Amino acid sequence: MIAVTGVLLLLSAVSIRQSSPWVAPASADTIQNPLAGNVASIDSGKKIYTKYCVVCHGSKGMGDGIAAAGLNPKPANHTSEAVQKQTDGAIYWKTTTGRPPMAGYAKTFNDTQRWQLVNYIRSLKAPDKGK
Repeated sequence: MIAVTGVLLLLSAVSIRQSSPWVAPASADTIQNPLAGNVASIDSGKKIYTKYCVVCHGSKGMGDGIAAAGLNPKPANHTSEAVQKQTDGAIYWKTTTGRPPMAGYAKTFNDTQRWQLVNYIRSLKAPDKGK
């Protein structure tokens, strides 16, 4: 009985964590993008994104990939203001650490590759309407 209660509490904690907004720690905001302004890095990031991220985030980064329907929480819409207003450091931190169901990519990609992903995600920004 104690084991069942423990499992239920753990599942509840995971469910609450996943349904709350994913906010990077304040320290992530101080991480500087060493590839900021590097246009060539966007193409490299797109190649990585296409191979690893499209299945969940979709080909245009809108969180509508083929696996998205079965995920909780739903994948982020990288074109959204909520994502785009985050600092590069916060996006880098999230890419590095992950949060289920999203994998952390600290061991899959090196630092440069993760910054390339950040730069590609930045390129997905929705155009300003009315401007």
